[in-house]
Amino acid sequence: MKIILKLNKTVQENAAIYFEKAKKAKKKLDGALEAIERSRKNLEKEKKKYEKDQEKEKVKPVKREVKKQWYDKFRWFVSSEGFLVIGGRDATSNEIVIKKHTDKEDVVFHTDMSGSPFFVVKSNTQINDEGKEVKATKKPTKITLQEVSDATASFSRAWKLGMSTLEVFHVTPEQVTKTANPGEFLPKGAFMIRGKTTYLKPTKMQVAVGIKETEEKGKKVIQVVSGPVSAISKQTKDFIVLEQGRDKVSDIAKTVRKKFGGELDDIIRALPSGGFRLKKR
Repeated sequence: MKIILKLNKTVQENAAIYFEKAKKAKKKLDGALEAIERSRKNLEKEKKKYEKDQEKEKVKPVKREVKKQWYDKFRWFVSSEGFLVIGGRDATSNEIVIKKHTDKEDVVFHTDMSGSPFFVVKSNTQINDEGKEVKATKKPTKITLQEVSDATASFSRAWKLGMSTLEVFHVTPEQVTKTANPGEFLPKGAFMIRGKTTYLKPTKMQVAVGIKETEEKGKKVIQVVSGPVSAISKQTKDFIVLEQGRDKVSDIAKTVRKKFGGELDDIIRALPSGGFRLKKR
């Protein structure tokens, strides 16, 4: 450090000059240190406030149990009028649907294409907002019948084959029989249809799949739901719409799980066989 002495000043005067400079420098240093300390305290205060705000914003994940029903083993959905609709997944479940779960008041749907599922409208059973079965207060109208027609076509082989449409017919349970014509044989899952059939054309080959959430005994319970868009949109807002395409079922299932939750296996089971394309809503 260089000290410059002024020759026209005495030693005491030179010392006084440097003493004053030292006092000013110390004052500036003290001010700087105080400013640093204030900044440190403010920073610490802001940090604590941020951490506190973050704790407030943290939402504990709500445990959502998967709701299981007797009809989960089948294809199923609830029509926009509230009717339970069940359908076969394969030859064995087709047999079970018709033989064990079809009553005389129900309506049976099928197609002329081999390998198609049988779908049944449970005309005396409706599902309420809590997901519980209740006795129907009305009969299904053409709205429900059209939705079941759409589902029967979409869950048939027509989806996988890329067919844009497929005629579906409906009959009464009494018209469905396991008795074959003379000289004919009916394999598992196949039935003879007797009498007049009423044909409908599906409005679109598309399905909606998503998650429906209800509450039971204070717990959040979810179901993977799939079926006609008009029916699923009545039950939940958490769904996507799918058309025929080239996307793999596993990729679509992952998309649904990422957006809404649910188990991959349950989502895959809820989809038709074939490829998919996500439709913009």
